Amino acid sequence: MGILDKIKGQFIDVIEWVDDTNDTLIWKFPRYDNEIKNGAQLIVRESQVAVFMHEGEIGDIFPPGRYALTTDNIPVLTTLQSWKYAFNAPFKCDIYYVATRQFTDLKWGTKNPIMLRDDELGPVRLRAFGSYCIRVSDPAQFMKQIAGTDTLFQTGEITGQLRNILVSRFADALGEANIPVLDLAANYNEMGDLLREVLAGEIDDYGVELTAFLIENISLPEEVEQMLDKRTQMGLVGDMNAFTRFQTANAIGDMAKNPGGGGNMMGVLAGVGMGNVVTGAMQSSADPSSAGGPPPLPREEWYAGIGGKQVGPLTVEQLQQLIQNGRVNKDTLLWKQGLDNWAAAADIPEAAKMFGSVPPPLPPEK
Repeated sequence: MGILDKIKGQFIDVIEWVDDTNDTLIWKFPRYDNEIKNGAQLIVRESQVAVFMHEGEIGDIFPPGRYALTTDNIPVLTTLQSWKYAFNAPFKCDIYYVATRQFTDLKWGTKNPIMLRDDELGPVRLRAFGSYCIRVSDPAQFMKQIAGTDTLFQTGEITGQLRNILVSRFADALGEANIPVLDLAANYNEMGDLLREVLAGEIDDYGVELTAFLIENISLPEEVEQMLDKRTQMGLVGDMNAFTRFQTANAIGDMAKNPGGGGNMMGVLAGVGMGNVVTGAMQSSADPSSAGGPPPLPREEWYAGIGGKQVGPLTVEQLQQLIQNGRVNKDTLLWKQGLDNWAAAADIPEAAKMFGSVPPPLPPEK
């Protein structure tokens, strides 16, 4: 290396920062022991500013553009250093680049549930989470209050503090809003805009602007949500009597597809009987006048011997369904009130007629 090359290496001719990260707020230009010569080129790209600092004191701040560093365009730094050579000699100072773009999709969330009193549900515990966006609005203030002389300052070094502030103010605003829990989802946007305005004053002191605050979800504990789901299901059922009949018809149809399921059928029919009792009790309580009215008409009840077990009581409709499904045939023993003993279905006139009123089962496919 010649003497001229050595001298040339002591000076910095071009100063720039090409940011290839997505989380860097401040980057210090690595000057080391090199001096910046008079007339050096300073390149500041969009969404950046360059901050010159001498002996810990902030001097000039350059917005986006290309600059030749001379006494004319660095008046503040020239005054701070008081160069007797009027800035004609090389000089040394610290140069920091500050990113002024928006940093998006920063996450916030409640570490612990927020306790609230809801008019409809009573005391509840709520969790919430979302995202927010920030940008450096005052580079000098940001460096003084937060970054200091950190040569590489990234978002992770400030998001913890910002998240604590956001969650604290969110919990306070949620309690004061007095919005029913079931109506919170309809107010996410309004609450987010209100909180952004409330938080602006505190975060502005750091030289940072909160550009967006989004609430993605406010949720109840899982067990409470399950109870709400059951409540919704009950509302969808509507007519309990019609729902019970529908379930009974489906159960009998499923039993016909399960050979040897007589035991299961006994349990289902017993459940159907219990469902009828519950439905009758609900109808009685819904109609107080029924207590003083005439008793219900007598209902014809049948019993069948299926798989060596007694099945019943069965309504005429249920017996016809069993005949249609092939569970009851003409040789099946039946009994109802008025008969002295069990008899084959073909020998009981009322039952024999039922075989003519329903189609026979389909023959097996060949």
